[in-house]
Amino acid sequence: MSARFFLDTNVFVYSFDASSPAKQKKARDLIDRALSTRGGLVSYQVVQEFLNVALRKFEMPLTPHEGRSYLDQVLAPLCEVFPTMRLYQRALDLKSEMNIHFYDALVIASASEAGCKILYTEDLQHDQRVAGLVIQNPFL
Repeated sequence: MSARFFLDTNVFVYSFDASSPAKQKKARDLIDRALSTRGGLVSYQVVQEFLNVALRKFEMPLTPHEGRSYLDQVLAPLCEVFPTMRLYQRALDLKSEMNIHFYDALVIASASEAGCKILYTEDLQHDQRVAGLVIQNPFL
């Protein structure tokens, strides 16, 4: 069985970005793998961030109906991490230790809490090891 992995928001955003076909394909492949193997997951934060971007900032924003459909079919089945005080405390510790943005620290804390071994994101240093995770930028 392969290691559990966490998908950051940018993976979902790129899955809709036809202007970057290579990134779009890689993002879609990761999402498909997450859904088919049940090895990939996200947190409530990724769900919120993606829907905010998709409904407001896409070249052709999703309608609320389309957003709901994507939520039900893709995001909800992958969402396993929800807010707790312990999660926020860990994120604050990581922010302090790593000198990174709070929301990046929250993603790391969520992935770590869920027992993931890999965090797919382009927002952090590729191959960095932190909190039991290896950071991988799938778009390099």
